Amino acid sequence: MTSASTQRRAVPDDVYRRLLALRTGLRRFQHWSEAQARAAGLTPAQHQLLLAVRGHDDPQGPKVSDVADSLLLRHHSVVGLVDRAEAAGLLRRVRDEHDHRVVRLRLTASGEDRLAALSALHLEELRRLARQLPDLWEGLPDADGR
Repeated sequence: MTSASTQRRAVPDDVYRRLLALRTGLRRFQHWSEAQARAAGLTPAQHQLLLAVRGHDDPQGPKVSDVADSLLLRHHSVVGLVDRAEAAGLLRRVRDEHDHRVVRLRLTASGEDRLAALSALHLEELRRLARQLPDLWEGLPDADGR
């Protein structure tokens, strides 16, 4: 068994610099993403909501509980977010075809258009960032320091 102090010494200084660069890059991407959402007339939460609805794998659309799971939010928080997005014309609630007790979420044309534009920008930015990632990971030791 290795002690915690041995594990700490097994991580080279360069690895800490790389981890910092990655975390800084993630935070910069998050900040950039939020700014893009605002520029598109959405809140960052609305952008995430639209993505959670559009990216869900059920062709009928997700339930509020599915979106809550995707966004790591509580059900009642998502209900409020959905209420505001529906009022803004970004999505709509639709009764499930087979079980009318179940409500599904679907994007409106406006929601689809805004999400598509934002997603195109995000893919471009992620491609740019991906070109920087190999430099961060080259020669990185395993978790055990090798």
